[in-house]
Amino acid sequence: QVQLVESGGGLVQAGGSLRLSCAASGETYRIDTLAWFRQAPGKEREFVAAIPWIGRGTSYANSAEGRFTISRDYAKNMLYLQMSSLRPEDTAVYYCAASTLATMTVAQTWYDYWGQGTQVTVSS
Repeated sequence: QVQLVESGGGLVQAGGSLRLSCAASGETYRIDTLAWFRQAPGKEREFVAAIPWIGRGTSYANSAEGRFTISRDYAKNMLYLQMSSLRPEDTAVYYCAASTLATMTVAQTWYDYWGQGTQVTVSS
């Protein structure tokens, strides 16, 4: 099993920045892809960004492209999401997810492990 624990959420003004972290533990050798998803109130959970656990490349949702940066530190078993130019519509619970598939899929069903989520609130 893989355990994922997010941190770094909070309240920020529009235009501000925030960095989310996700600590992975347990059988991390199972991980091939890591991703961030988010769920706003009253909406379905949606893909934000993904990155291979080992290797190059990233994938972003249109809403995140150019404002968010996903990164990971393999040696520390950490995943990050640097968010800038935040907007009120970025308000959501942000989830870290891990997949045993070597593909940066946006489909939630392919992610095997999930964190408990961290709340991000952007005020206008």
